[in-house]
Amino acid sequence: MIDNRIHVYCMPGMAASSAIFEYINLPPDRFELHLLEWTIPIVGISFTEYAKNMCSKITHENVVLLGVSLGGLLVQEMSNYIHVRKVIIVSSVKTRYELPKRMLFARYTKVHKLLPTGLINNVELLGKYAFGESVTKRLSLYERYLSIRDKSYIDWCIDQLVNWKCVIPCDNLVHIQGEKDNVFPISNITDCLLVVNGTHTMIIHRAKWFNENLPTIILE
Repeated sequence: MIDNRIHVYCMPGMAASSAIFEYINLPPDRFELHLLEWTIPIVGISFTEYAKNMCSKITHENVVLLGVSLGGLLVQEMSNYIHVRKVIIVSSVKTRYELPKRMLFARYTKVHKLLPTGLINNVELLGKYAFGESVTKRLSLYERYLSIRDKSYIDWCIDQLVNWKCVIPCDNLVHIQGEKDNVFPISNITDCLLVVNGTHTMIIHRAKWFNENLPTIILE
């Protein structure tokens, strides 16, 4: 039987598991979700090579890639190696020019290498890295979403983020950004679909918006 569904591959943000997509429900007769996960990068691997390796997990053709935060950067890189129907990034950036000034500062000063990433077993600190907000009031919630607590992985992710070289957005890209994102502020972002009151974690907390709007975004 011919499968006419659109296959949507979802990539979480730094240190997060695919559980962040647990509230995303698209009509099953039209779409099928596939959840991707981060793995610990081998020493010295580039972001480009990591993206190429991740493409081996894509087992359908003409897919939609959906990435959140750093996962948004990764799916853009992946689109260079496979044919995609559409790339959707959430709470992310399209080019290096949309990175906030503090990350640009880190690129040139290497100050990010001084971050206390050795303390990542502290869930509150890891939550600030991954979600850009204090998780004190929701520790049990975020412990479920934060899956990787490896120092080398966190160091690698932060380095890839601040040194991302992309200057031209990829083709067939849709950028969804929250009005109150404090990791990638809307003031630096152009040409996006704005989610009113959306924060960096809106894929979790504003799932209803995504369930209502993603089908149209994918199909148009």
